[in-house]
Amino acid sequence: QVHLVESGGGSVQAGESLRLSCVASGFIYKVNNMAWHRQAPGKQRELVATITSGGITTYADSMEGRFVISRDNAKNTVWLQMDSLKAGDTAVYYCNADVQVNRKYECNNWGQGTQVTVSS
Repeated sequence: QVHLVESGGGSVQAGESLRLSCVASGFIYKVNNMAWHRQAPGKQRELVATITSGGITTYADSMEGRFVISRDNAKNTVWLQMDSLKAGDTAVYYCNADVQVNRKYECNNWGQGTQVTVSS
């Protein structure tokens, strides 16, 4: 079984920064793609950023330039540095990871989410 645990959420003012963390633990052979998604009240969950095990990153258009995704493969950890936060960034942020539990089997996993609230 694999667990993803996020931390770092909170309440900030517009223009401030937050850094989210997500640690994968459990029966892990290798963590492949990792990502952050978010879901605002009344809206569908949307992709924020992704990062491969080799460090290649992609971002949603509205986040590029303000958010930076990074990871430490040795620690099975992914971070999301969020700068210049806006009220529209208010959402529950979820960590997602493709985890190999052995050489052949990969499963997709979600964390429980961490709340980010930005006041204008």
